Amino acid sequence: MTLAIIAAMHEELSAVLDLMPDERRERVAGREFWVGHLGGQAVVAVLSGIGKVAAATTATLAIQRFGAQALLFTGVAGGLGKGVRVGDLVVATELLQHDMDASPIFPRHELPLYGLSRLRTDAAMSRRLLQAARSVAADAARVLGSDARAAFGIATPAVHDGLIISGDRFVSTSAESAALRRELPDALAVEMEGAAVAQVCHDHGLPLAVLRTISDRADDQAHVDFSAFVQHVARSYTVALVERYLAISA
Repeated sequence: MTLAIIAAMHEELSAVLDLMPDERRERVAGREFWVGHLGGQAVVAVLSGIGKVAAATTATLAIQRFGAQALLFTGVAGGLGKGVRVGDLVVATELLQHDMDASPIFPRHELPLYGLSRLRTDAAMSRRLLQAARSVAADAARVLGSDARAAFGIATPAVHDGLIISGDRFVSTSAESAALRRELPDALAVEMEGAAVAQVCHDHGLPLAVLRTISDRADDQAHVDFSAFVQHVARSYTVALVERYLAISA
């Protein structure tokens, strides 16, 4: 079985490629797909692109061109849920497009002609991913190092599982994040791609697991030190998470 590992950030993708001993590059539709093995698992690794359309195109190519039979998505997100802090990890159990609104023809958030608004991730893959995330969080002192933890105020990272929401805008004001919490009070995190990848997997009948590292609280400070966080925290998490997830799945 070929596993597609889709990374949201260049730093995360490079971390995955560092683990692959035999990767070869194939360029399709302006995207670089890296085909090889990781921990004995056949893998195709790729950058998602930013936004729902870009991510959906990438996922579709991974499935139809490279034969991916399961998809693992990693990236960063803004924290929405109470107690979801910078440096925490969130495993999606379901995903929703918070900017989908075809009302009054369809209820707000419902995917037209699907009859639902929330798309569930694969239960078995998500359990393994949750186990890997808990292992990484427990070992955060070694995985991240003291400098990165001190720089971003990460003491003891927590692991959450539940709803992640996606939309084609970077949520970076306290007013907007508060509005999302009122509208979707069980949402743990917000990002720009996951629900689109979930829709592609739903259409193809393929399993998906999604993990997001919380880089900010989706508020007025969301842009502060974002690049440094991705380089020194999200990248390190991705390396450890992918390795441990594959070890659990073996």
